[in-house]
Amino acid sequence: MEDITIEYLEEPSLKNPIFIEGLPGVGNVGKLAAEHLLGELKAKKFAEIYSKHFPPQVVVDDGGIIRLVGNQLHYVKRKGDRSDIVILVGDFQGLTPEGQYELSDFIMNTILDMKVKRVYTLGGYGVGRMIATPRVIGAATDKSLVKDMKKLGVVFPKGEPGAGIVGASGLLLGLGKIHGLECICLMGETSGYFVDPKSAQSVLEVLQKALGVELDFGSLEERAKHIDQIASSLKDVEEEAERKEDLGYFG
Repeated sequence: MEDITIEYLEEPSLKNPIFIEGLPGVGNVGKLAAEHLLGELKAKKFAEIYSKHFPPQVVVDDGGIIRLVGNQLHYVKRKGDRSDIVILVGDFQGLTPEGQYELSDFIMNTILDMKVKRVYTLGGYGVGRMIATPRVIGAATDKSLVKDMKKLGVVFPKGEPGAGIVGASGLLLGLGKIHGLECICLMGETSGYFVDPKSAQSVLEVLQKALGVELDFGSLEERAKHIDQIASSLKDVEEEAERKEDLGYFG
């Protein structure tokens, strides 16, 4: 097996495509957002990417059927003069720094061949606490894009993210800038403790305005309620444990 292999199910003819990356990461925010977008826009899978840089395993479905882990490319064709959309989702990112670079470079060359000019990468920004209303933190390759994203509600606070953007969401921006692409990263605030559908929705609320699409968030809202219930239960357990610990000093 080669280090990275792509298998095309079809090679669609796309009109000025916009590229969106949503791979697993902090709170799985980017992955949730991209997969929700796939369903809402009825995107069609056209390529599978396999690599030695992914974990050595297969995924088993509910029927007992396996598939090799990988990343997938989907497309959405749009009417009129609106740009088509290409969406990258997947099971994993690269396991090593070298793997991250090689996979990101491979993806970049693939989308350059498709004549992509604009890139959105989606991810989570871990803050270590539960967030009622997540902000969407942004990063971009030039000042004009920052200005455009601010109009859509994205914030660009000084010093955030302090450690930079790790993984595909950051590398695709850096590589894209080298190649002269317009690149934007949208990061939803998240505790980082749970899969975070609320943060994914915040990111998608910005992205739907940027793309000019309408999305239904009902399923994400239901998942967010479930996560909130789990978090509330855990908080109650922690508070009860602390109370018992405090009482242990008496008697």
